[in-house]
Amino acid sequence: MFYGTDWGMQNRMSRIINPETGGCLMLAVDHGYFQGPTTGLRDLDKAVMPLLPYCDALMITRGALRAFIPPKMNKPIVLRVSGGPTVLNELSNEYITTAIEDAIRINAAAITCSVYIGSEFETQCVDNLAQLVNEGERYGIPVLAVTAVGRDMNRDARFLGLASRVCVEIGAHMIKTYYCEGFRSVVKACGNAPVVMAGGKKIPEREALQMAHNAVAAGAVGVDMGRNIFQSDKPVGMIQAVRAMIHEKVSVEEAYKMYQSYRPAGAKKKSVPRKSK
Repeated sequence: MFYGTDWGMQNRMSRIINPETGGCLMLAVDHGYFQGPTTGLRDLDKAVMPLLPYCDALMITRGALRAFIPPKMNKPIVLRVSGGPTVLNELSNEYITTAIEDAIRINAAAITCSVYIGSEFETQCVDNLAQLVNEGERYGIPVLAVTAVGRDMNRDARFLGLASRVCVEIGAHMIKTYYCEGFRSVVKACGNAPVVMAGGKKIPEREALQMAHNAVAAGAVGVDMGRNIFQSDKPVGMIQAVRAMIHEKVSVEEAYKMYQSYRPAGAKKKSVPRKSK
């Protein structure tokens, strides 16, 4: 898999994508930069810390990282560096909010921004990505482009393929995009740039596992999942199930059984009342 010619670039990418399995499970917890205290992340540290052993990388903002995550944490950081508008305004009107020097101070393994192709601020978003790629190339830090979608945008293969290819053409080293029918064509449009599937809104666990399986089967290296993990009734069980599918290639049914059977350490099994004779 091609990550670029710079040693530092390749080293950072190998921290995000497991070199042995070729898979990647990112945990996305950067929702607060436009949603505020998101359900499941109100106590971000309590939500994230039990999940860290099972993810390959953590996608987060610099503020949340410093406010909630202890520095001894050794998972690679995919640092969200764009923002501006909240859910109260037009989301595509984003700017770069974090300097590359701060990404270096944080020891980020990658930097990321959203690109709203087809939106009112499309050119501005593409320019944001171009700036990040220029700085990333200068310092050997890979750039993950998120093909964001507005409220009225279709999530079909034609649109996502267009959006993903534009990001690759601008120079993104990795693409995060949504799953759709015909997802294989979206992956193919990205050439050698690795693709991770965006988890999106919370859906039933069985459906989320099937979606992740389908994306990997269609050529994605893995997923960047957030709400379908931390908003699950069993977040640790869910992330373990997703991880097993990506790195151990277990089936959807096996993964779903892992999720269902998960019990926190120290949890008591439900007692079954004996039938009277």
